[in-house]
Amino acid sequence: MELISQFLAVSPSQVLGNEPIVPFAILLVVILVVPIIFERLKLPGLVGLLAAGVVLGSNGLNLFQNDSPTMELLSDIGLIYLMFVAGLEVDMEQFRRTRNRSIGFGSFTFLVPLIMGTIVGRIFGFGWNASILIGSLFASHTLLAYPIISRLGVINNEAVVVTIGATIFTDIGALLVLAVCVAIHAGEFTISQLLILLTSLIIYSAVVLIGFDWAGKEFFRRSGEEEGKQFLFVLLAVFLAAVGAQLIGVEKIIGAFLAGLAVNDVVGEGPVKEKVVFVGSVLFIPIFFVDLGLLIDIPAFIESISNIWLTLAIVVGLISSKFIAAFLAKLVYRYNWQEMLVMWSLSMPQVGATLAATLVGYRAGLLNEGVLNSVIVLMLVTATLGPLITSRVAVGLTTSANNVVPDATPSYLDNQAVKNTRFTVVVPVYNPETEQYLIEMAALMARQTQGRLVPLAIATAAAHMDAPQLENAIARADLLLDKATSLSRTLDVEAEPLLRIDDAVALGITRASREQQANLIIIGWGKRTGLRARLFGNIIDNVLWGAHCPVAVTRLLTSPTKIQRILVPVENLSAQAVKPLQFAYSIATATNAEVTLLMVCDRRASASKVAWTQAQLSLVVSKLALPNQPQIQIIPHDNPAQAIISAAKAYDLVILRSIQGRTSAGGLAVNDLLTTQLVTALNGSLIMLGEPSPTNTAVSERRRPSSIISNQSQPNL
Repeated sequence: MELISQFLAVSPSQVLGNEPIVPFAILLVVILVVPIIFERLKLPGLVGLLAAGVVLGSNGLNLFQNDSPTMELLSDIGLIYLMFVAGLEVDMEQFRRTRNRSIGFGSFTFLVPLIMGTIVGRIFGFGWNASILIGSLFASHTLLAYPIISRLGVINNEAVVVTIGATIFTDIGALLVLAVCVAIHAGEFTISQLLILLTSLIIYSAVVLIGFDWAGKEFFRRSGEEEGKQFLFVLLAVFLAAVGAQLIGVEKIIGAFLAGLAVNDVVGEGPVKEKVVFVGSVLFIPIFFVDLGLLIDIPAFIESISNIWLTLAIVVGLISSKFIAAFLAKLVYRYNWQEMLVMWSLSMPQVGATLAATLVGYRAGLLNEGVLNSVIVLMLVTATLGPLITSRVAVGLTTSANNVVPDATPSYLDNQAVKNTRFTVVVPVYNPETEQYLIEMAALMARQTQGRLVPLAIATAAAHMDAPQLENAIARADLLLDKATSLSRTLDVEAEPLLRIDDAVALGITRASREQQANLIIIGWGKRTGLRARLFGNIIDNVLWGAHCPVAVTRLLTSPTKIQRILVPVENLSAQAVKPLQFAYSIATATNAEVTLLMVCDRRASASKVAWTQAQLSLVVSKLALPNQPQIQIIPHDNPAQAIISAAKAYDLVILRSIQGRTSAGGLAVNDLLTTQLVTALNGSLIMLGEPSPTNTAVSERRRPSSIISNQSQPNL
C-alpha cells in the first residue's frame, strides 16, 4: 500500500520534469499524428506543427518550455538540418547551365525585396540594423511549387531554370546579411572588424565548398557501397560546418547551408541523400516547427495581428517586391508575361531560410515578437498563394526541350536502358484474390509486342536458409507462381515464373526486373493503410524509386478484357503529359475500347481559348503515332479534381500519370494534392503510370516520385 500511495503521489508534471524521454515520446506522437489530421482538413502539415507547439507550450498545456535543454538541443538540430536540406536541394547543374541569367535574376529578386523590407522596417521605427535584417528576410525564397512545374512538364523552360538557379544566390546573400547584422548587434562594430568578418567568411566558405566537396568525393570513392558510413560522413560534414561557422563568429545555419551546397554533387540523387533528407523531414525539422510554435504567445500574436499594419506591410511588401523583381527580369531578358508570372510565383513562398533567419534574429534580440508573428503570417500567405498562382499560370508554358508540338515521341513503353529484343513484363504476385487481373493485364501488354511474361514471387530472406518461416514463404510463393503460369497458358502468353529470395520485397522486385531486362512492371495496389507506410513509405514507393523501367500501379475492379471505355486526364499540352495515351491504346487495341483524352481548363476561359486548346491537343496527339485519334474533351471547371472525378463515373478505367518530382518545404515532403485527391476519391479501376528516375538525366527525371501512395494505401500485389 505504501508503494501505491507513493506512486499516486507522483504528479504528471514531476514525471515530465524528471524524465526527458517522456517529452521526446510526446513529440514523436505529435509529429506522427498532427500533420495527418491537418492534411485531412486540407491544411498544410506545417500549420499543424506550429499549432501543436502553441497547444503544448506555456499558453496551452504547459508541457514544454522552449528554453528546456531537450527542446533547445532538438530544435537546434532541426534548424541546422533545415538549412542543410535547403542547400542540398539546390540544383547545381541547373545553376551552372544558366549561371549568368540566374545571377542576374537572383540580384533583382534579392536587392529589390531587401530595399523594400528595409523601408518597411524604417517606417515602423526599427533601427537601420534591424531594418536591413527585415529586408534580408524578404530576399530569399523556397521553391514550394517545384512539384507543380515538374508535373506540368515545364521544368526546362528557361525562365523556370533561371528562377531555380537564382535560389542559391538569394539564400547565400540573405544568410550573409544575417551574419553581418547579428555580428553588429552583438557589440561595437568597426569597419576593420567588418572586413575581418567578411575575409573570414570568404576563407571559411572556400574551405567548406571546396574542401568538403573534395573530401566527400574521396570518401565516397573509397567507401564503395557502404551507405551507412557515407550517411555518417554527410552528418559529420553538416555539424563540422556548423561548428566552424560559430568559431568565426557567424550563425551556424550559414555553415549548414554551405555544407549542403558542398556535398550536393557528392550525394547526387542517390539513396544516401534519401536517407539524409528522410531523417530530417520525419524527425528533426518537424521538431523545429513545434519549437517555433512554443515561441508564439497567443495574446501577443492576437495583439500584433490586430495591429495589422506591420503584418500587412510585410506581406504586401514581399509580394510586390518579388513582382517588381520578376518584371525587371522580363524587361532585361525579354521573357513574356506568362514566364514573368511564373518567375514571380516561384520566388514568392517564404518558408525555410526565412523562418530560420527570423528565429535567429529573434533570439539575438534584433527582431521583436511582432516581426516574428508577422513572418509566420507571411509564410502561411505566400506558401498558399505562390503554388496556387503557379498552378494556373504555368499551364502550357513552352520549353526548349519539350515544346508543344514535338517532332517525334517514342513509345511510352520503350526503355533505352533495356537491350533485349523481346518485350518483357514482370508481374509481382502476392495476393491470390487480385492475381488473375494482374496476369490478364500483363498478358494484354505482352501479346501486343509478342513478348514474354515473368510472374515474380518474393520470399523474404531469413538468417538461416532452413528457417521454417522461409520454407513456408517459399511454399506459398510456389503456389502463386503455379497459378500465374496456369493463367498465362490459358491466355496464350509465354510465362517464365521466377522465385526470388531477398532481404526486402521492393528490392527483390527491382533487382529481379533489372536482371530480367524488363520493359514494364505491373504491380497491384490495395486500400490498406498503416503506420509503417506513413513512416517509411510502402513497397510501391520503393519500387517506383528503384525501378529502371516504367511501373504500372494497378487497382483493377474488373477483368481488363472487359474494359470498354478508358479516360486519360492530362494537365497541359506537352507531349510528356499525354504519353499515358500510348499505354491506354495498348489496352484499347486488345479490347476494342474507346479512349478519351480529358483536360480541365479554367471555367472563365473563352470559347476561342477552349477551341485553341483542343486544336493544340489534337496536334500533340497526332505526333504520337497512335492507331487512331482519341476523343478529346475539354471541361471548363474551377476544381480540376472534381471535374475529373465526375467524368470518370462514365468510364471503366482511369489512367493517371505518376509525379516524378518531389521537393520539400524546408525538408518536409510536399505531395501532389491533385493526384492525391483523385487517388482517394476515384472508386473505379485505376492505373497510375510511373517512369524510371535515373540520377544522370534531366532534373525532372532525377527526383524521387512523390509519396502519393504511402498516405493512401498499402500494396496488394
